[in-house]
Amino acid sequence: MGDNNQNNAGANAAPVDLNQVRKNKREKLAALQAAGKDPFVITKYDVDHHSADAKAEYEELEAKLLADRAEVNTDGMDEAQARATVTADYNERREIMDASPINVSIAGRIMLKRVMGKASFCNVADLKGDVQVYVARDALGEEPYADFKKYDVGDIIGVKGYMFRTQKGEISVHATETTLLSKNLQPLPEKFHGLTNTDLRYRQRYTDLIMNPDVKDTFIKRSKIISSIRHYLDAQGFMEVETPMLVSNAGGAAARPFQTHFNALDEDLNLRISLELYLKRLIVGGLERVYEIGRVFRNEGLDTRHNPEFTLMELYQAYTDYYGMMDLTENMFRHVAQEVLGTTTFNYGDLTLDFGKPFERMTMIDAVKKYAGVDFDEIANDDAAKAIAKEKHVEFEPHHKKGDILNLFFEEYVEEHLMQPTFIMDHPIEISPLTKKKPDKEGYVERFELFINGWEMCNAYSELNDPIDQRERFKAQDALADMGDEEANHTDEDFLNALEIGMAPTGGIGYGIDRLCMLLTDSPAIRDVLLFPTLKSQN
Repeated sequence: MGDNNQNNAGANAAPVDLNQVRKNKREKLAALQAAGKDPFVITKYDVDHHSADAKAEYEELEAKLLADRAEVNTDGMDEAQARATVTADYNERREIMDASPINVSIAGRIMLKRVMGKASFCNVADLKGDVQVYVARDALGEEPYADFKKYDVGDIIGVKGYMFRTQKGEISVHATETTLLSKNLQPLPEKFHGLTNTDLRYRQRYTDLIMNPDVKDTFIKRSKIISSIRHYLDAQGFMEVETPMLVSNAGGAAARPFQTHFNALDEDLNLRISLELYLKRLIVGGLERVYEIGRVFRNEGLDTRHNPEFTLMELYQAYTDYYGMMDLTENMFRHVAQEVLGTTTFNYGDLTLDFGKPFERMTMIDAVKKYAGVDFDEIANDDAAKAIAKEKHVEFEPHHKKGDILNLFFEEYVEEHLMQPTFIMDHPIEISPLTKKKPDKEGYVERFELFINGWEMCNAYSELNDPIDQRERFKAQDALADMGDEEANHTDEDFLNALEIGMAPTGGIGYGIDRLCMLLTDSPAIRDVLLFPTLKSQN
């Protein structure tokens, strides 16, 4: 570890008594407070550099000042001569750099600490990385150095000093002042083993972010993904809006809602499961291009791709159809990958994904025919569909129709094969209650889903704007709800009223931000891209 070793007794040391460690930390805090040095009374600290920026600035200056200086040559020298030559060269270089010092004020958490009599090293981590700090008694003074020696790993400190390069080549901060800004009272996990317990990582994300830099990188990248989506849509003339989370009728998707009670009005409400119906109201109102990025809530199970609250992006554009939405989706995904990763070709696990190539387009019927060997164009009715489902051992419900069974075949035989970006088009009407019918194919609608890595990534329609047809679709959904389907939509009279006012031909898209984040950060589970995923209470 070079200059960055932490004092410990090694792997064979006796187990640490954590209760005693906590007691010692509180005793140190009490001593500081008794001496009038309580860190918790400090309200601010002026920071002018992050670690990565300070090191980059030093490297840039060093390269400029030493541009004409040849590298030291130790060929033909014995070990002692070589060491002396290197030391002399280091001292000369340091004199050059000391003539133009880079003064910094940084702050962060102590992650490593090594005390060596009159001089010590520590490693301080901040938002952008970490930097080694060299702390010498002669530079700080007797009392401040004695205080520094009592600092613990996990403490948050401020450091003022100047940048330099150690004899071992590490760019570091030569401290001229240190300030304890916050006392750590709970020991961090052991540095060299880290925080590996998955459940504990999710429950204590704050500790996970401290101990695992790659986790911090994931969430910085997530923020960039969301920003990139906004940049793209804003440039396309879309307007970002906000719609209600508490709704009387949770519609727009096939999902079971969470329910709550509003005391002031003595009314039961639902948490929204989709953004769709309110955004379409805005299209009716003349806002021709709208989008929202927000939380939605679905009362469903937990697995590697599902969390009951997740972030959804939905957009609606007047005067276009699902083909326009396909073009927009493909260009948006390509843009986000390029902006966030710097490339449109990247790996997810062992799979290499290519967003640079045109996305494949295939109808659901053609996909089932290709992978299941069943052509639903040749299946005459619901009974024939149920017969072929029994023959192929595809389970279905008594109320299912031909379109429902086509979708079940798709889920059973096709999804796992759709690894590269693929648009699956033209869904059956039975599973698409808010979508415009295909004028040239009875029983099907202008809808697509985007699949990547075998996952559904995106759902989009030519939106249904016929209020009479929409009422009939809602009526069919109400019938399903009456038969016990907890995921069925319900008739929304105000939405129907909006459609009767008149909605332009419109295309719409919805996709989960979290799954896109999983792909672009190579994360195996949705919990890895949610800062605070839903977990079963420990109580």
